[in-house]
Amino acid sequence: MVGKKQHPLKLGLIHLVLVLFCAFSLFPVLWVVSMALDPSSVARPTELHLIPRGISFEAFKQVLINPTEIDGVSFWQLLGNSLLVSLGTTAFGILFGASGAYAFSRLRFPGRKAGMMLFIVLQMFPAVCSIAPLYVLLSSLHIRTSLIGLMIAYAAGTLPFAIWNLKGYFDTVPKDLEEAALIDGCTRSQTFWRIVLPLSAPAVAVTALFGFMTGWTEIILAWTMLENPKTFTLAMALYGMVGQYETFKPWSQFAAMSIIISLPVVIVMLILQRFIVSGLTSGGVKG
Repeated sequence: MVGKKQHPLKLGLIHLVLVLFCAFSLFPVLWVVSMALDPSSVARPTELHLIPRGISFEAFKQVLINPTEIDGVSFWQLLGNSLLVSLGTTAFGILFGASGAYAFSRLRFPGRKAGMMLFIVLQMFPAVCSIAPLYVLLSSLHIRTSLIGLMIAYAAGTLPFAIWNLKGYFDTVPKDLEEAALIDGCTRSQTFWRIVLPLSAPAVAVTALFGFMTGWTEIILAWTMLENPKTFTLAMALYGMVGQYETFKPWSQFAAMSIIISLPVVIVMLILQRFIVSGLTSGGVKG
């Protein structure tokens, strides 16, 4: 079927709007890259330069050598903590989210619909609302100041989205496949791990990306829970460069740190890119 030919003027206006949106979206990124490469290393920029006066990687070198003013905390230690928290949050989110979503998708029990509605309501509240109960709960378990406690806190925030998104995709997996596997001798658990979960790879990829980004970028819960600088994350170090408790580092270093921190998220997104669109659309339209 051949689509209706667009009027050249209308087509030009559409392209112009798209170009403006692209420019608006790329402007902050270009400015951060320009500032990171600027060799002048000004403390606080007062002029706008998208093209730096020169190219220098000194800011990247400085943040890799001394990412924070806290003694004894290296960049690689911060990176390791961030990766541990992010991957742990992802694992917890997928494990518990998939289990809960499968129960809501395949089982019929009292309060099922109310439970799904509750997950929607929970997503409308900001994560900061849960700080007080999480603080008390994790303190009573004596894991509040540890990275495992932070993973659990982040996973709790990602579960409503994970269950809602995965449940919608599980609904699209034919039950005939599970019934055939059960006849062949598989248990209910084996059909879940060997059939349902592999066929739901797009939704799992979206859930994994959401969990990884939560663990990688969140700072409010981290600053509230963690006390030992040895357990701090890269996002916390970045936040320490600005705001009320800034460490008077040049903004070129702040920009360099921002670029370094964003790279793992970009890599994960590129790896999962082929799953993301179908995972988001399928999980979003099914109730």
